[in-house]
Amino acid sequence: MNDAIFKLKGKLQHYAWGGYHFIPDLLRIKNTEHQPCAEYWLGTHHSAPSVIEEKNISLQEWIEQSPEKILGENVYHQFQGLPYLFKVLDVKDMLSIQVHPTKEEAIKGFEKETAAGVLMNAPNRNYKDKNHKPEVMIALSEFWLLHGFKSNTAIEKTLEEYVELSVFLPLFKNEGLKNLYKLFMEISQEEVDTILIPLVQKSISKKEKNAITKFNPEWWIAKLYAGKNNIKDIDRGIFSIFLFNILQLQKGEAIFQDAGVPHAYLEGQNVELMANSDNVLRGGLTPKYVDVPELMKHILFENKEPAFIFPEKFGSEKIYNCPVDDFSISTITLQAGEKYYAQTTSLEILLITEGAIIIEGMENKVFKQGDAFAIIANTEYWFIATGNTTLYKAFVPFKN
Repeated sequence: MNDAIFKLKGKLQHYAWGGYHFIPDLLRIKNTEHQPCAEYWLGTHHSAPSVIEEKNISLQEWIEQSPEKILGENVYHQFQGLPYLFKVLDVKDMLSIQVHPTKEEAIKGFEKETAAGVLMNAPNRNYKDKNHKPEVMIALSEFWLLHGFKSNTAIEKTLEEYVELSVFLPLFKNEGLKNLYKLFMEISQEEVDTILIPLVQKSISKKEKNAITKFNPEWWIAKLYAGKNNIKDIDRGIFSIFLFNILQLQKGEAIFQDAGVPHAYLEGQNVELMANSDNVLRGGLTPKYVDVPELMKHILFENKEPAFIFPEKFGSEKIYNCPVDDFSISTITLQAGEKYYAQTTSLEILLITEGAIIIEGMENKVFKQGDAFAIIANTEYWFIATGNTTLYKAFVPFKN
């Protein structure tokens, strides 16, 4: 196993919406510069590749040395590379309203922007690669998010409830969801302010009086504008908070988000597994590049039932099967002295979020909280927990 299991060092992403303590504490590092630590990436994506510590080379370079052996023949022939990207997120402030493209549309968008001379690291670049970005997230804490459009009945009720939005009820009834959302996303900033400034002010007042909860759109609006004296140039992404499902997940609960499903993370910590892509089309609630026309081309105007993923339990392991070929994820929970045995069919990446393990047969190699390690395909391995231990395992599901 010494030639099959390697410690993996990921990349921290310091996006403005991230927290300051959760990920550094998880990784057992100090945040001496007090930077927001939003995401921790484990994978081969060119914008933030992980490193094999023992070899001091990137995970991608290592895979390229022997791709069929490391990835597994089936995975290599289907994907020509590692098809997933594994992350930990700490959401202190809400993320952007966003959707992800299908693979076909990602290829078109990537080639169009490349032909137009848009640099890969340009702030106005939407398509960083040619891949789709379906994703699953598992909550590590109480987690709040926006996910898909509410039912027509719920949207109608919302428009009736708020005086500032009730003028749009006839439009919704006569012309439907798409035309209502299109109007919200395309009206002038002056009109946005006229509609939303009173709503923002009322929301702040309600939150101060504890008259609302996190299930109310106003709670998140008040959080967004808390402490701001000069309330103007209101973010049009606020309209989405009124139209999308507001979901609360508890630790261990999971949800899947496919191409075209509008969503935004609001608050909490999670692990996230997705296709190996960084293609995001944004519509607001972010200092990053917003491209409303591109968002409108790809968003699904469907009343969305939340796509919860319920795990299957096999002993100490819970597997969250996802409706894609690119990835699957599981949690492994062990007590002190308990063993875990498995055999890989693809390259696996494991991350320890609690406790520590000893890998037997590997000079009793110890991995602790915050450590990640990669295991090549077709490897039989086993480890023992030194105390109460939790791991998350990313892999490619085996297909006959």
